Amino acid sequence: MKFNMKSIRRISIAILSVLIFCAGCSNPRPVRTTQSYRQQPVRQAPPKMKLPAVMPRVMIMVDEQSLGTVATSEVESMAVRKLVELGVPVVDQDMVRSNIARSQQMLKAAGDNRGAAALGTQFGADVVLVGEAVAKPSARRIADTNLRSYQAVVTLRAVRTDNAATLSSASEDSTQVGLEDVSGSAKALRSAATASLEKIIPNMLAKWSPSQTGSAGTFGNAVELTVGGVDQIWKLRAVRDSLRSRTKDLKNVVQRSYTAGIAEFSMKSRLPAEELAEELVLSPPDDLKIQVLDIGSGRIQLRMVEN
Repeated sequence: MKFNMKSIRRISIAILSVLIFCAGCSNPRPVRTTQSYRQQPVRQAPPKMKLPAVMPRVMIMVDEQSLGTVATSEVESMAVRKLVELGVPVVDQDMVRSNIARSQQMLKAAGDNRGAAALGTQFGADVVLVGEAVAKPSARRIADTNLRSYQAVVTLRAVRTDNAATLSSASEDSTQVGLEDVSGSAKALRSAATASLEKIIPNMLAKWSPSQTGSAGTFGNAVELTVGGVDQIWKLRAVRDSLRSRTKDLKNVVQRSYTAGIAEFSMKSRLPAEELAEELVLSPPDDLKIQVLDIGSGRIQLRMVEN
């Protein structure tokens, strides 16, 4: 009898387990309909920007002030990054800043188109992106919080250096909320700068054409030239005068730097880099010979050797 009771208990447990399993199967989890897996609408990519066959060399001069008095470079950095991503050559901003630091009148001269064009020509630029950017906090904080709103205004214009004509302009403002003055104003500046740059850069490149002025269309190659072995001033002068005398092939020859016997120049050339290097070797300055060390896309590296 004891054995039978155990058997009955085991059978009861087995039957109960089967009933529980069946109950679970009779009430399955709701299956998601195809509607639940409906895909989100795909965002269409913006149309590709139409780029000119010959890119302009761009110099950036933006007077930026955060909190009304603190100088910043948020807009400049964003502009350089966007232009470089598009393959647009940009004047070395460190060189621009170091020269402007010596003469603040240069910055004031860029207030009108003629001043901006004249200043850009000194640095071998085809276009100057000039403007102002200001960010200020609101006088009061948002009620019952430590938050404050910050407003920024970025105004830019693109000016040709050959005729001082305005290619494009943009002015955008933005208001952002932040806890701290420096980060809040920087956030507002970046937001306004993004809107301004997204308007002015495509318009500037769409309207740019080097063939608009006389012979400018024949000088479509931007070349960076590095010359070593220039260990004496007379050699530096001989190289510089030789380059500037080649008016048939070169224009806007600018000496960018001279350090430890190495001189750097930027220029616009009628010839591509490899052909220009050949011309330089075949007709060097008096009492000097030229050795070619490296030729790349838009760059030449030379070394001067005495005869």
